[in-house]
Amino acid sequence: MENQGHYLTPFQRKLLLKSLETDLRPEYRRRIQIMLLADIGQSQAQICEAVGCAQETARYWITMAQTGNAHNWSDRRMGRPKAVNEQYLTRLKELASHSPREYGYPFERWTAQWLSKHLAKELGIKVSNCHINRLLKEMGLSTRQISDNKKLTHAAKDCSITINDLQSSSELDSPWPLNLIKTSN
Repeated sequence: MENQGHYLTPFQRKLLLKSLETDLRPEYRRRIQIMLLADIGQSQAQICEAVGCAQETARYWITMAQTGNAHNWSDRRMGRPKAVNEQYLTRLKELASHSPREYGYPFERWTAQWLSKHLAKELGIKVSNCHINRLLKEMGLSTRQISDNKKLTHAAKDCSITINDLQSSSELDSPWPLNLIKTSN
């Protein structure tokens, strides 16, 4: 490669060449190769053929070299974002099982949006609201408030009512058609 390139400064060129000597992921190596080839005057089509990349990839890294940003070759993340891990799931379960007020929030119930924001800030893993709800459902949890019917069902388990012999309406002295006797558990 010649000493005077089209886009890179001598320092940038030296930095990129030095980086190629290290053990790099193939994707990072390709980024550097694209910028170095563009610097010596190779066309986008020639670069794509030489390194085996898509035109969009070549165009992006050629532009990075042209705009003086070649040193940022390792800043742009590759692939899918970090996936949730056991630590994330454990923390999600812990948060969902406690009031947000215990963590300094002014509201009484979590929403998927607030759980996502809190966990992104705490663990650095950003997850969509829909995915938070999916994870909660898999754990048997929810951000939804228990409906009144469910509350009544749970309350009814704490009471027991026994219905004894039913009398005909002519035998009743009270306005109630049943004799209810409350029993203890």
